[in-house]
Amino acid sequence: MIIALVLIGFIFLVGIFFYNSLIGKKNQVTNAFSAIDVMLKKRFDLIPNLVEVVKQYTTYEQGTLTKIVELRAKAGSPNISNAEKADLDAQLSSSVKGLMLNIENYPDLKANTNFINLQTTWTESEEQIAAARRTYNASVTDYNNSIMMFPGSLFAGMLNFQPIAVLETPAEERKNISAKELFNN
Repeated sequence: MIIALVLIGFIFLVGIFFYNSLIGKKNQVTNAFSAIDVMLKKRFDLIPNLVEVVKQYTTYEQGTLTKIVELRAKAGSPNISNAEKADLDAQLSSSVKGLMLNIENYPDLKANTNFINLQTTWTESEEQIAAARRTYNASVTDYNNSIMMFPGSLFAGMLNFQPIAVLETPAEERKNISAKELFNN
């Protein structure tokens, strides 16, 4: 009888340990995504200034500027999922990269101090977002390992913990950049 009670108590304590560990790792994933959200907000706040400075010098990039403003407005909606945020972020990044490449055609804009400061801040934001994404993916990997590996998989299955997808780089950003194409445009 005593051995059975000790065994039940041991199993109960192990269950509490794994449950608390899984909750801690899931909260770490949420915290890591919040860091990405904060960095995206910072970058979204730069967009109106960037658009205004670029508008003063260009007349041919209006379609791109309009698209960037629309994507920013969509990303600021309160009821979008994390996956939608990641998708909007990828579209926005692509549009701004295209705009930055086209800026090469406007020497006066490239020399503008405000634009240079905005471009530097934008680059810093991109680096911070990349670092936050790496932290998020490391947290997700740690969480997923915990729920998929034995013996955590036993408790995770009983407590209905589900794997979380890591953030992936869009296929178009994985392509090699052709220096020839960049300098011919």
